[in-house]
Amino acid sequence: MRVRRIGSAAAAAGLGALLCVTAATPASATPRSWEYQALGLAAAQRTAQGEGITVAVLDSGVMKDHPAVAGRVTTGPDYFKDGLHPGDSRWGGHGTAMASDVLKVAPKARILSVRVIDDKKEHSGLRHGPSPVAEGIDYAVDHGARVISMSLGGELFGREFNEDETDALARATQKGIPVIASAGNDAEVFNETSFPAGYPEVIAVAATQQGGSRAAFSTVRTYNAVAAPGVGIVSAKNTGGYEAVSGTSPAAALTSGTVALMLSRNHRLTPAQVRAVLTKTAHHPSGGYSPLVGYGQINAAAAVRAAAHPPTVATTPAKFHGNEHPAGQDGTSKTTHPSLETGMTTVGYSAAGVGLAMVLGAVLIGVLGRRKTRAQGAPTGPTGPMGPMGPIGPTGPAPAFPAQAPPPGSPY
Repeated sequence: MRVRRIGSAAAAAGLGALLCVTAATPASATPRSWEYQALGLAAAQRTAQGEGITVAVLDSGVMKDHPAVAGRVTTGPDYFKDGLHPGDSRWGGHGTAMASDVLKVAPKARILSVRVIDDKKEHSGLRHGPSPVAEGIDYAVDHGARVISMSLGGELFGREFNEDETDALARATQKGIPVIASAGNDAEVFNETSFPAGYPEVIAVAATQQGGSRAAFSTVRTYNAVAAPGVGIVSAKNTGGYEAVSGTSPAAALTSGTVALMLSRNHRLTPAQVRAVLTKTAHHPSGGYSPLVGYGQINAAAAVRAAAHPPTVATTPAKFHGNEHPAGQDGTSKTTHPSLETGMTTVGYSAAGVGLAMVLGAVLIGVLGRRKTRAQGAPTGPTGPMGPMGPIGPTGPAPAFPAQAPPPGSPY
């Protein structure tokens, strides 16, 4: 079963204070929260505002009439094909929020909405045919997108590459289109690999809290390139109004908006140059790089300035020289993860162990009971007291199974 999970969750803490900001903000723009100052958006937007740049938001759909995005959205195909339409509670919640976050950074950019996931479902079931995400990438490439933003991820129980998606990403790279994706929200549970963030063509974005340190939920992986604000980000709701959301999803959307600013400043930037500028101008952590936040929280103002004169980045294949597991340019190992809080994981394993013990105990009791009955000469056939299939047959009690905990996070 393929699992595609959305990379953000609604934030409850501090919402009251943020709503005060909402009330004082014109309805034509998404309210600002702490990310405005953290990213240096005032300075960045004096230089560029995303003019002439289309950002493809591959998500759950965008309610194009919401004041935060009105007049800026073109709606593409629905590749998820689950029969839902605008107006359904599971259509456009997450996507509308992410589109508003892109436009919060790049207000003059345009949004190309392509639906590739559902808001509420944690999995898409046993799907056949091409990946909706791969189809969405190809559509965006063929319809003028200059940036592809994917605030989604997850391959639970498999965590494997998808050939359709890797091929589509290669085509995007060949066309010079940078692709941004959320790193994932699983650090407090299994810290699992998340795709599409894990693909090498993708710029993976971790989430930070106020102050620039990693948000507790943000997945820690060596593929993390940079980080962006991801806690309490005021975003548009598909039902109208705004709410504060947290996750690596808004972090990726804010980064996509920053890339739109960079491209409107310099249309010739390659995906490699976009990555280089973002990583070089970010607020580097101690040591220069960390799997916690990549090369650090992005600096939109500095990135836009640097976009005018980007570094020369070699993009042709080069022979590898070095150790089997090389360190980064800063000397940081790219194969060593820092320790994480594993309390939730321990609790989960303990609960699973108790449940398994209960199942084994029930089976053992049933076996011993049948042996005792046979030893006493009681009938065990169709007319016996246990029914035609023994103690767990159609007339016996149901077998015991351990309760399954709901998946972490909430796609809202």
